[in-house]
Amino acid sequence: MKGIQGKKVLVTGGSSGIGQAIAIKFAEYGADVAINYYRNRDEAEATEDALNWCRRQVQQHGGKDILVQADVSKKEDVDGMFDAVIGEWGTVDFLINNAGIQIAADSHELDVEKFTRVINTNTIGAFMCAQRAIQHWLSEDKAGVIINVSSVHQVIPKPRFVGYSVSKGGMQNLTRTLALEYAGRKIRVNGIGPGATVTPINRAWIDDPEKKAMVESHIPMGRAGESEEMAEASAFLCSDFAAYITGQTLFVDGGLTLYPDFRTAWSSE
Repeated sequence: MKGIQGKKVLVTGGSSGIGQAIAIKFAEYGADVAINYYRNRDEAEATEDALNWCRRQVQQHGGKDILVQADVSKKEDVDGMFDAVIGEWGTVDFLINNAGIQIAADSHELDVEKFTRVINTNTIGAFMCAQRAIQHWLSEDKAGVIINVSSVHQVIPKPRFVGYSVSKGGMQNLTRTLALEYAGRKIRVNGIGPGATVTPINRAWIDDPEKKAMVESHIPMGRAGESEEMAEASAFLCSDFAAYITGQTLFVDGGLTLYPDFRTAWSSE
């Protein structure tokens, strides 16, 4: 894709799901990819397998890769991650803010620490990564692109996931504010808003025919999205084809944000 070949891209949360698909897609288009991961001790083996598979895919497409472990909710980890990538490659051209978590609980029973953990990772982490990228681009007087991987839940409420909904709502205005602030400095900031997507984290409903049918009944196009479709949208927004686009969130959701309950008229005419 025009404008991606030879670029250096940092993908946070790149060990699985949408982040992994984005890392591989950029490699397909000729970019070198730094893959960030946050490894829980009890998930170490699974994470290692996913990272090794992702690295092989990137390398098969001819791309160089770097693995960078960091918890994006911690400033010292974010600084260390950027120092490592820039130290190795000299620059970062594209930042994909993909790392994110969600915690389910009735809002009146949700522990504040758990709410804060989601905000710290999804929103504050995205800000700290964006800040470091922008500081680098300004110091080098060069162009750069940030893609914030948000969600349809930046506009659709998600009961029992209030931290997630709030964090993605914040990401929407993080995208818009940074885009406006730095539009004159050759820095573009956009987002993608995935709908229901086939990823390992969603296996509970993907592998259950009844739950899968329930999810798909809410999607006008009648199916969940694929991680590769989210990756293609991210690549497009980084490419030269999107050179005049900034401050936007592209919903990749099969029409989920179109208020599907309104497919049939129910109001008076």
